[in-house]
Amino acid sequence: MISLFKVFMSNNVIDELERVLYSGFIGEGPEVLNFEKKISEKLEVPYVLTMNSGTSCLHIAYQMISNYDENSEAIVSPMTCAATLTPLIANKIKIVWADINPETGNIDPLDVERKITKNTKMIILVHWGGVPCEIEKFLEISKKYNIPLVEDGAHSLGSTYNKKYIGSFSDFTMFSLQAIKNINSVDGGILICKEQKYYERAKLLRWYGISREINAKQTKDLRCELDVSEAGHKMHMNDVCATIGSANFHYLDVILQKHRSNAEYYNLMFKDKVKHVIPPENSNPSWWLYTLLVENRDELMEKLKQEGIMSSKVHARNDTHSMFKDFKKVLPGVDKFNDTHLCIPVHWALTEQERETIVNKVLEYAK
Repeated sequence: MISLFKVFMSNNVIDELERVLYSGFIGEGPEVLNFEKKISEKLEVPYVLTMNSGTSCLHIAYQMISNYDENSEAIVSPMTCAATLTPLIANKIKIVWADINPETGNIDPLDVERKITKNTKMIILVHWGGVPCEIEKFLEISKKYNIPLVEDGAHSLGSTYNKKYIGSFSDFTMFSLQAIKNINSVDGGILICKEQKYYERAKLLRWYGISREINAKQTKDLRCELDVSEAGHKMHMNDVCATIGSANFHYLDVILQKHRSNAEYYNLMFKDKVKHVIPPENSNPSWWLYTLLVENRDELMEKLKQEGIMSSKVHARNDTHSMFKDFKKVLPGVDKFNDTHLCIPVHWALTEQERETIVNKVLEYAK
């Protein structure tokens, strides 16, 4: 079976892991700081925090924006992982579904603007498969209505828009470091904050609301804090995961080049033959997913399986789940995309022979 995803692991991670595992310190420490510094320098953004998952990053971002206001609304697409959305429910934020462009799977800025109310506290952008949304349009909306933007860039580490890395634009950006992403730390997430005040608050919230730095200065007993002003969580990254993430992060450009090469090959071979997601001209996606748009999606998925090729929708619409029953909307773009989208292998480990086989079988069976 040609797998849909392939976990990447650096060849030199074992030596680094052994050093950390037997160092006597495996919690949040110097390796976490080192990893965050690498990310900051690569993406050219100053305020970077790592956590135990991308979901945790979103939870804290949503918490800081809504600031416990139970009238808060968030505009978001249902075409995403449930992990984008469950932290909204956990923070008692009401969901307002926006439609998507069925040609890209990304949220539609025109529909977003139509759905803004006095209670809209945030607009959430999900970059489907690493293909950037129309960020310029959303920045205009954000400025016009003074509404923060949150980017769910779970698929998008290394994607660029207008020659700048995703993470450079919005109030908050999350990247996932979960096992099958382009870069993994076994599990983990990255939160980028545009403003220092949110960075400092998020740093507190990821570890119970306690500041290690202030605690070290103000008390002789490092295990006992003087005061905790806001209840936080246990969502920090540890040095073990940071060591793995840091070792893998070294290969980000290599992995991106392979994903992009495979996507370019598919674009060439499918041109005028099989419909697929086409990114904005001013973007360079990470291509974590390569998404076909076909009328016989379910049949094609079964045919590819029979030929030894794994394929998947990866994510389906979330607005049909019982937990979101109070937020129903008519979404024709979501209807169309959800009925036609299918993701095929595009990962870094594909051989030329494997991708040729994939193309030949898609061309044979797709309608």
